[in-house]
Amino acid sequence: MVKKFKIYTALTLLVLGLVFLGIGCAEKNSEGSSQVKETTSNAAPATETSAVESRSITLKGSDTVLPLAQAEAEEFMAENSDKSVTVTGGGSGVGIAALIDGEVDIAAASREMKDAEMKSAKANGVNPVETTIAYDGISVVVNPKNPVSELSFDQLRGIYNGNISNWKDVGGEDKKIVVITRDSSSGTYEYFKEDVLKGDEYRPDALTQPATGGIVGEVSQNANAIGYIGVAYLDDTVKALSLDAGKGAQAPSSENILSGAYPLSRGLYFYTNGEPSGLTKEFIDFVLSETGQSLVTEVGYFPLKK
Repeated sequence: MVKKFKIYTALTLLVLGLVFLGIGCAEKNSEGSSQVKETTSNAAPATETSAVESRSITLKGSDTVLPLAQAEAEEFMAENSDKSVTVTGGGSGVGIAALIDGEVDIAAASREMKDAEMKSAKANGVNPVETTIAYDGISVVVNPKNPVSELSFDQLRGIYNGNISNWKDVGGEDKKIVVITRDSSSGTYEYFKEDVLKGDEYRPDALTQPATGGIVGEVSQNANAIGYIGVAYLDDTVKALSLDAGKGAQAPSSENILSGAYPLSRGLYFYTNGEPSGLTKEFIDFVLSETGQSLVTEVGYFPLKK
């Protein structure tokens, strides 16, 4: 009897052990299922974040293009309240570098990309595509008190390469010329160097400004200063000079810039990685639309010819 009792007891304990083992496995499986659900649940916000990002793009670059890009972005967002376009300046070179590094959707530039920048982009797997969005003229400006009203290209080149240092040598007063230029990251700096200096270096004593507004401020406060800016930045605190490139002096008027008579006319550009798509394309299409091109005129630049 005792032996049978021990056998029954052992069997009972074995059965109970199997029962508890089954319950434990069930709980473990239950916990595992919960964790899978939690992981699935956590994945949802990532999809939502991606959707939000697709409704937002960034644009960076030329200070010349900056006021136009800001106006375009504001109007675009007013018509599309669920979409966002972030616009910053810094210079054409800065914007192009950001595009090459994959940091922005659009690079704004007041010059065409250089061969070296194109090679760097290709090496980074970036395929820059250029879109002309408007036209601009570079105005050479002096203080309103300065009696000089026009310069030849040779005189302008001499002032900026250091060969001419006194206003009396170009028909002005016996005063030292204070030369102001943009910094080397500026597309306007590059354009001016190529078209006016013809490859010469800027004079070493030229005062550098990181933004166009700084040039306007310096020239407006210094009767002996000279600088260059995009026509959209012209106001009554500075005086725009007429320029003579060999065909007579031409003022930076809309007629002269659009006709090409004014010698410092140029295109303004957006660069994207590949053909624009998604929200980037939607925004660029807006800039090129009738509404977008009307803003070009309002800001002070010149719309694309139809």
